Amino acid sequence: MPEISRREFSKMANAAAIGLLSGSARELGANPLGLPIGFQTYPVRKMIAQDFPGTLKQLSSAGFQGVELCSPVGYADSGFGGLAKYKASELRKILDDTNLLCVSSHFSVDELRKDLPGRIEWAKDLGLTQMLVPSLDGPRNPTMDDVKRTADEYNKMAEQSANAGIQQGLHNEEFELSMVNGRRTYDVLFELLDPRLVKFQFQVSTISRGYDAADYFTKYPGRFISMHAQGWSAKRRSIVPIGQGTLDWKRIFTAAKTGGIKNYFVEMDLDKMRASVPYLRSLQV
Repeated sequence: MPEISRREFSKMANAAAIGLLSGSARELGANPLGLPIGFQTYPVRKMIAQDFPGTLKQLSSAGFQGVELCSPVGYADSGFGGLAKYKASELRKILDDTNLLCVSSHFSVDELRKDLPGRIEWAKDLGLTQMLVPSLDGPRNPTMDDVKRTADEYNKMAEQSANAGIQQGLHNEEFELSMVNGRRTYDVLFELLDPRLVKFQFQVSTISRGYDAADYFTKYPGRFISMHAQGWSAKRRSIVPIGQGTLDWKRIFTAAKTGGIKNYFVEMDLDKMRASVPYLRSLQV
């Protein structure tokens, strides 16, 4: 993982200064793990398609300090295609103007297959240090050969990214939640993906499929880089704001230290994201 960049340090310092000026320094310091409260842009993609700067300002005003983007190439059909009109330097300025720290974006594995050097160049121009893939898009019912072939391909992508100073990270979506030879494909990938090159991003809502964040952070120390955070009600079997529902967030964030988490992003609909901020501000781990 590359060392913190001058831009990242500057953004964090600015966030701290803003907290002091607004009288929220105590809340800023109490954020779990001392990390900025981040949000993922996918749930507000329709708003972003209409007004990217305005959407960022709205989330910044709600108390968010960090943001994870989605690539305008890989997510063009999901509402992010309009971001392609901006140069990376222009996107960077918009983010700077809203005081949101941005070190990470999601990229589809398909766009990396087609033009990895170009996507790395875009990421570096934007000031990113992390490129996250939502899924390796393998078959729903893979063979072990399928999993090995897919992991080998991603290891090679991650090596090229590492040579450029970018950390690759894998999210867990459908392929990763499949089974192979009686085991979770996700666990097999931890064995096949090079720990020097690939980190993992955990989707907390996969608790609905039996994937417990704290268990995974503890089971695979140092293998994670970030997480997408959602509250969960086991009784209603539905997503709720963080701090509501049945998840033990102190346990999750404590285990996240072991897992190696460097940042986290709230990912729910806008109202639930907003409702999560006060709890995260007060949570001390």
